Amino acid sequence: MNCEEYRQTITADPSYEGGQAHLSACSDCLAYRDEMRSLDRRIGRALGISVPELRMPDLPDIDTTEVVSLPTGRRFSAPVWLAAAATIVLAAFIGFRMVGSNVTYPSLADEIVAHLDHEPYALRVTDEAVSDRRLAKIVPADVASVNHDAGLITYAQTCVINGKKIPHLVIQGELGPVTILLLPDEAIENAVQLEGESINGVLLPVGSGSVAIIGGRDEQLENIQKNVVHSVTWST
Repeated sequence: MNCEEYRQTITADPSYEGGQAHLSACSDCLAYRDEMRSLDRRIGRALGISVPELRMPDLPDIDTTEVVSLPTGRRFSAPVWLAAAATIVLAAFIGFRMVGSNVTYPSLADEIVAHLDHEPYALRVTDEAVSDRRLAKIVPADVASVNHDAGLITYAQTCVINGKKIPHLVIQGELGPVTILLLPDEAIENAVQLEGESINGVLLPVGSGSVAIIGGRDEQLENIQKNVVHSVTWST
C-alpha cells in the first residue's frame, strides 16, 4: 500500500485499522490519519447535539386550489440554530477538504500559496530522504527528470494545482523545509514573488513550464533556486 492508496482509504473510512506496516514507515500518512480521525470526532460531536423536537402547529383544512399565506416570524430555539450552524460549517469544511481542487483563485500564485495549508505535515525537519522508487513514481520520466542537486528530497506526493496533477516535493533548506512544486504545463514569462504570513518564495519560468519554490520567512532561497532550476529537465 502506498501513500495515495492509504489516504484515499482513511479519508473514506477514518476508522480503518489496516495499513499498519505502511504507517510504521510513513510519518506523513500517520499524521494524515490522525487529522482525519480528529475531524471525524468533531463531526460526531456536532451531530450529537441534542435538538428538541420541532412541533408544527395544527393547520386548518384548506382548499389547495387557493393561494394561502402562511404565518411568518416563527422563532426557533437556540439549540436548533446551533445544530443547523454546526452542520453548515462542518459541511463546508468537509466540502473544502474533499473537493478543494474545485476552488477558484485569482491567480496561479494565490493557489500555490493556499495549497501549502493543505499539507502542513509535509513540512517536517528530517534527514531521511524519500526512496528513488518513490521519487520516480511521483516524478515519472515522461514528465521531468530531477537530479539530487536540488537538495535532500524528504517528501514526494502528487497534488493538484490549477486542475492538473503535479509533483509536490520538499527539500531541507538551511532553516527548515522548502517546498518545490513542479508545474510542467504552467508557462509564465517572468518570475512571480510568492508571499504569505510566514513564508516567502518565487514562481520561476523554467523552459516550457515553471517551478515554485517556497520556504520560511527567513530562508535564503537564492542558492536553492539555482540548484533546483539546474536539476529539473522537462521531458516534453
